[in-house]
This record gives sequence, C-alpha cells and structure tokens, in this order.
Amino acid sequence: MPRFPLARCETLDGPFLLLSISTCLDATAILRMPEEDVDLMKSARPSTGELVEGWWHRLHRGGIASCLAKLLAIRCTISLVSSGPQLVRPPATTERNWLAVAVASAIMIAVVGALILFYEHGKGGPTVTPISATADPYAANLTIANLAMSESSNLSGGKVTYLDGHITNSGSGIVIGITVQVLFRDAAHEVAQNETQALRIIRTRDPYVDVEPLSAAPLKPGATDDFRLVFDTVADQWDGAFPDIRIIRVNTK
Repeated sequence: MPRFPLARCETLDGPFLLLSISTCLDATAILRMPEEDVDLMKSARPSTGELVEGWWHRLHRGGIASCLAKLLAIRCTISLVSSGPQLVRPPATTERNWLAVAVASAIMIAVVGALILFYEHGKGGPTVTPISATADPYAANLTIANLAMSESSNLSGGKVTYLDGHITNSGSGIVIGITVQVLFRDAAHEVAQNETQALRIIRTRDPYVDVEPLSAAPLKPGATDDFRLVFDTVADQWDGAFPDIRIIRVNTK
C-alpha cells in the first residue's frame, strides 16, 4: 500500500485540510495519479481520499485549467506527523553576570572595611591615670619580673605592641583583679605615653597566645602567672626601653 506523508494545507476557502505532501508541492500530482491509488488512499484515509478523489474527477472530466489554477493557489503550512519520541530542546546556557558579581564583591569588601574601622574606633583612647596617683596598698605583695616586648600587625595594617612578664603573689590574699599604669618614656626620660589597663593572665600559648582576666583564674598566695599587656599604639617619642609598670588597684577576696 503506498504511503502518503501528511501535510497541513490551508486552502483559499479557509478550512485546514490534511493532504499528501506531493499534492501540496506538485499541483499536477493528482492528474498523474492512477485511479487505483486514489481508491487506496480513500480506503486508507477516507477524509483525505475523498478530497483527492474529488479533485481527480474534476481534473479528468473537465475544468482542468481552472482546477490546476486553484491547486497552485493552495497555501501549505507543512507539519510532518511524527509518532517517534519528541525532541527535547537543550536548556539554554546562561552566562554569568560578571557585573553583578563585581558589585557584590565590592559591597562585601566595603562592609568588612567598615566593620574593621568601627571595631578599631569603638575601642576608644587609652585610659589615663595621673602620674601622681598612689599605688594600691596590696601592690607591695605583688612582684613583676621577666619583662619581654614584641610586635605584630593588626587587621587594619597598624602595629600592635605586646608587653609580657611574670607576676607573683607573695601576700595572703587571693587576687581576682589588678589594674596597672604603664608609662612609656622618651629620650629625656619624660613620660611620652601614659596608659592604664587591667592585667590579663596568659591562658595558653599554642597555637596562639590567649589571655583571660584574673577573675577567671585568680592568683592564689604564693602563685606565679604569666601576663600580657597589649598596646594598639605607642608614642613615636618612646625611647624603646621597657616602660614603667605601677600597680594602682588590686582586688582580692
């Protein structure tokens, strides 16, 4: 049995009809088609066969010129019928929006910078105690020794100075807090920087030095602990010698 590929054709009269592709592409195909093929098409596809049969009889029995003109005027929109699997269009590749990535990165950098500045600014200036301030009475029972100084860089690119040492409690009280006054001097032995801090005990040194207040690890009678004082800035006039450390307040229990 002959195969008749299907096509969708729009005639001048308006309706959409299913015809053979050969009919749409060659107006004289019906004229050349044997009557047996017309009968086969009619039996295989009744609606299409009847339409082709009608044109076949018109072409063979009269009005050939007008029929050919009408057939040539048919406008076809071919839509092949497929019973196989549907083709899946691959998803369109999306291009990365580099401008958005750059803007997000710039915003993140700005936020981190602002947080660093806020953190550094929030620390405020160092506490200053008058040089004439008297020492705490219990200070005579506390001995500071083995001082050592070091430096490192902070997150904002500045320099941090560390002052480490040992402190021994030779008194009878349990010390839970110590406040010290640190005096950096210049070449003329004048005070170039005066700063007051709470003494912090070194809790661990590995993998980095970590400190904690004396209230978390009280200094018992006869005990010795390592301490660290941290200075975000040191005066340019400092002569580089170890600063003076005065114990101006002690808390015991």
